[in-house]
Amino acid sequence: MIIPITVTPTSDIVVDQEMEEISFQEINVNEAKVEEFLRKNIGLIFEEEEGEETLLIVGQQVANLRRARNDLVALDAAGNLVLIEIKRDASDMTSRVEALEFQAVRYAATLATIRTVDSLVDRIFARYVEKYRSEFDSSNSLTSRELAKRKVDEFLKKNNADNSFNEKQRIILLSSSFDDQVLSAAAWMNKNGIDISCISLNPCRAVGSPNGPIYLTVDRLIPTPRVEDFFIDLREGPIEAGHIIEKIAGAKKAHTSLPRMSKLIEWGIVHPGDQLTLNGFEQSDATVIDAKTVKFRGKQMTFNEWGREVTGWSSICIYDWAVLRGQTLTHLRAERMRQDAKEKQLQDGGALAASE
Repeated sequence: MIIPITVTPTSDIVVDQEMEEISFQEINVNEAKVEEFLRKNIGLIFEEEEGEETLLIVGQQVANLRRARNDLVALDAAGNLVLIEIKRDASDMTSRVEALEFQAVRYAATLATIRTVDSLVDRIFARYVEKYRSEFDSSNSLTSRELAKRKVDEFLKKNNADNSFNEKQRIILLSSSFDDQVLSAAAWMNKNGIDISCISLNPCRAVGSPNGPIYLTVDRLIPTPRVEDFFIDLREGPIEAGHIIEKIAGAKKAHTSLPRMSKLIEWGIVHPGDQLTLNGFEQSDATVIDAKTVKFRGKQMTFNEWGREVTGWSSICIYDWAVLRGQTLTHLRAERMRQDAKEKQLQDGGALAASE
């Protein structure tokens, strides 16, 4: 939930305006418009919700032999195909003959039959590139198939996934609301090894402001974080800093938040004016402006917009790709977290010794 606040001169927190959830139907947005927004901006969902996802959209409204159509198909950094199913709200789900989660499983099973890059290109991606040619390299003399093949090959090679193409499939369900049966089934599948996520995407605005700005809130409902992932195990003897980092990594998998760019600037790892490059991409230099934006080729844009413009991918984990002083931001961030963990270990050890 978004709660706009104002901080008074005496540092008191005052609620500025209460927010209320509204429906896409109330603002006259149909499912096709939600799908198109996500097709163009899928990176924003992960940037705000978990911040660490690299994707290449490779298909839209992909039909199988039974003429059933799924909304979006993407390729992830591990080389897996990702089925993205979108419903405007729970009422759109209940109006369907087949439950959303089981429909998604059938579509994912179809994606499992795509065993080679050529199959992906011929069956799905070449048509997608042809339809949205202007979003790719429209000046290129390559055919849409050749351009699609080059784009997939480059994506897999850059992500070191050449030898792991589509070994597994993932499912992402996106809706402003889910009924209990969908969440229950998805939770059961997730617990039993099927990589399925339910993410809510809700419009909201200030109460009593029908013409005011509209915001989107993003929340991951499935899989839910496990409380155990936040605990550090009790051990005899000192706790190794590496063990703490391991627990932090485990918490990340449970969709907790790693330090973001503002924290990296606060730590002094990144400074406004620093030059960043994208690993393996020539002429990708950008200048850091602040925690949200960089300057690239004379234009101010967000970090992820910069990453997407350089790579041509739909979504990018900028921390894994942005390089500063020869190291990725992911590496620099992990080093600082490791250092903080060691310092905390020493402080806790000193406090324990003083109390004995």
